[in-house]
Amino acid sequence: MPYTSPQDILQTRPEAHPVKAGFAQKVWDACLEIIKEKINNQAFKTWFTPITPLNFSDNELTIEVPSQFFYEWIEENYSRYVKEALKEIIGAEGKLMYSIVMDKSQGHPVTIELPHQNIAKSAEPPASTIPSPPQSADRERFEKNRIKFESHLNPKYTFSSLIRGDCNSLAFAASKSVAQNPGQNAFNPLVIYGGVGLGKTHMMQAIGNQVRENCISEYVLYVSSEKFAIDFVNAIQNGNIQEFSSFYRKIDVLIIDDIQFFAGKEKTQEEIFHIFNTLHQSNKQIILSSDRPIKEIKGIEDRLISRFNWGLSVDLQPPDYETRKAIIQSKLEQNGVNLDSTIVDFIATNVTQNVRELEGCIVKLLAAHSLFNQEIDLAFTKSTLKDIIRIQSKQLTLETIEKAVCSYFSITPNDLKGKSKKKEIATGRQIAMYLSKELTDSSLKTIGLHFGGRDHSTVIHGCNTVSKKMEQSMEIRNTIEELKKRIEIMSM
Repeated sequence: MPYTSPQDILQTRPEAHPVKAGFAQKVWDACLEIIKEKINNQAFKTWFTPITPLNFSDNELTIEVPSQFFYEWIEENYSRYVKEALKEIIGAEGKLMYSIVMDKSQGHPVTIELPHQNIAKSAEPPASTIPSPPQSADRERFEKNRIKFESHLNPKYTFSSLIRGDCNSLAFAASKSVAQNPGQNAFNPLVIYGGVGLGKTHMMQAIGNQVRENCISEYVLYVSSEKFAIDFVNAIQNGNIQEFSSFYRKIDVLIIDDIQFFAGKEKTQEEIFHIFNTLHQSNKQIILSSDRPIKEIKGIEDRLISRFNWGLSVDLQPPDYETRKAIIQSKLEQNGVNLDSTIVDFIATNVTQNVRELEGCIVKLLAAHSLFNQEIDLAFTKSTLKDIIRIQSKQLTLETIEKAVCSYFSITPNDLKGKSKKKEIATGRQIAMYLSKELTDSSLKTIGLHFGGRDHSTVIHGCNTVSKKMEQSMEIRNTIEELKKRIEIMSM
């Protein structure tokens, strides 16, 4: 809604009834016009469109946001723009109040109200409530006085050993944020979900390891849902339930893996419910993982589902091709090994769904290489990994050869089949014919027809030309070998 000036907005202020939602809407719309000019359109739609202005009174605007997460994200990322807009529309004496919807599970929203910092003050965010990690002598005293607490964390699971890609970028960023300020942000609980072998356990434990590394807390506990449930049953049988509950209520960062296994365990869920409430109310961090979105887990109580959804849920997707290659290269570097790019491409092309299997391929390949003392070439790789990579052999086609040649020479299929006599196109066409004759059972007539309707004599001439060039030029021989490797991978 365009406006002429802030004064025009304030002049329409209802004097008799200052708490009118209609006027609050006008004020907020005017603010949005200013904010919209300073952030990108997608961010504006995501974070400002869902906001509802509730009332305006005594220079105080109250807006409703759908969750605690929303409130904290806006305060942390867009606070300056909100303040500038309010100052322009209302003036330096203006105030902002958030009404936060906390829980809709009971059929009606339960809200809390939190103030925004006075807009006349600096836009700098408040200092973190988390103390800085101890330094020098202080850190030495911290280390000396560290309690003996078994966290069950694997020290190998760190952020530095975790490859970041499009498949896990949001989860990675949220996990780093939690590790820096556990329990002091909107990501509580942090729920990470995804299929088997995508890195959920690695990411959760990386948070715990960084919290301990930064000396933020020693009370970090990683536990599988299965172990939690077994320990809980044992506590009941041994009359130690009070000790069990007391132990978990003292944890600063609680990490529970695979919560889908709590489904149907009513008593265990009740205990989790009470532990969750105690920790959350004490600003302790809770991190959970699941193989599916929380709402899709059957057999979990609604009140528990509601609490698990209080924070942030992020998913892990199967890694894309580039990320798979990066994971393989990282694993090779850790082992001080270099492999031909063809081997890396082969594994990255054929293992697509599971990070764990990617790493398993490298481990098995290196073990076999050490055991048999054989060079790791493509044939050795296929033989070694045949039980992991189940390749369906398919007949090599002229289309596959065409695609490989076009990609290598950066030309189009139309170029290859056309009449152009440019050097790179003519060379690519002749090599495509040569490879088609060498690698397939296609007749000369079929090859000629495929590559632009040429007759068999043209195909023979092209093949002979390439054969002679291979005898005279190392560059051509290397080109042919590289294309054969690419075609072999593409045809698997």
